[in-house]
Amino acid sequence: MKKQRFEDLEVWKHAYQLSVEIFKAFKGCKDYSFKDQITRASLSMPSNIAEGYERDSNKEFIHFLYIAKGSCGELRAQLYIAIEIGYLEREVGIIFIEKAKEISYMLNGLIQKRKSF
Repeated sequence: MKKQRFEDLEVWKHAYQLSVEIFKAFKGCKDYSFKDQITRASLSMPSNIAEGYERDSNKEFIHFLYIAKGSCGELRAQLYIAIEIGYLEREVGIIFIEKAKEISYMLNGLIQKRKSF
């Protein structure tokens, strides 16, 4: 039986795609501090899912899933701010926020599933 890879996890695919979209959306942002912070939060989600998975320990995987979930919350908070200060169009920001919420729900579900192992 072939071992699953982190790239096969649906939550990783969603987090990866959102991170790419965030990077593209803020490509032209001249507020480098804000841009750095929001792109780091988005990058942290798929990165921590991958790192935790590759540790080959259920306990460590859960730990890194919690970190990814925290980064997801951080990203949502920054997206709300980006909308309010005009760095992101409201419609785009709301779509990103909804995607981040979906990822958070997926992470929570995976955490609960892994806790039952």
